[in-house]
Amino acid sequence: MELDDATVAQFLRADPQFFERNLNLLEEIALPDPHGGVAVSMTERQQTVLREKMRSLEGKLLDLLAFGETNDIIGERIHRLTCAILETTNFASLITTVVNNLRDDFQVPHVAIRLWATAKSGDDANLAQFAAVTEDFQQWANGLTAPYCGHHPEIDVTDWFGTTPAENGAPLQSFALIPLRDEHTLGLLALASPDPQRFYPDMGVMFLQRISDMLSAALSRYIV
Repeated sequence: MELDDATVAQFLRADPQFFERNLNLLEEIALPDPHGGVAVSMTERQQTVLREKMRSLEGKLLDLLAFGETNDIIGERIHRLTCAILETTNFASLITTVVNNLRDDFQVPHVAIRLWATAKSGDDANLAQFAAVTEDFQQWANGLTAPYCGHHPEIDVTDWFGTTPAENGAPLQSFALIPLRDEHTLGLLALASPDPQRFYPDMGVMFLQRISDMLSAALSRYIV
């Protein structure tokens, strides 16, 4: 009677003690070594497979530890930003604190904020953060369901960063555009870098969203 692979596999699953009763078979069964092509015993092959699985698991564990350490560092930076925001007493100091913190602590070279809400103070209304933006721009920002990260946003924000946004002659190559919201979209936090890998599509945006929530809440004191 000729048995196919599926039948043999079904038999071994149904009788897991088979090789315990027939230990000699483990030494008699020869399998090709995946690395050298030389036939080895089934036991040796199993050991090789287990070692490879252990190396793979160790690699994944190291990756998880690295991610955890990175998240801890970012979490600590957000904590410092939160404390700094709580200490601000007016709109100008809030903006300066956020911009400086993102540049110095988060190492984001270019930071800008634009608001299309109404400033409570007439003095604040003359600041660059309340400079007019187009209706199309506002609609684009309102349509974002999450922070945009990538290299070619549909809207141009390079002039927000001043007359010379390039760093050491390098053009801006990656952007994070983060909507600021209460009940409605009230503005946009824009981050940019000449490093094309700083902000990229499909990157995690959880921390960017937390910064947005925190800044939006702080701004509510100064807009109507």
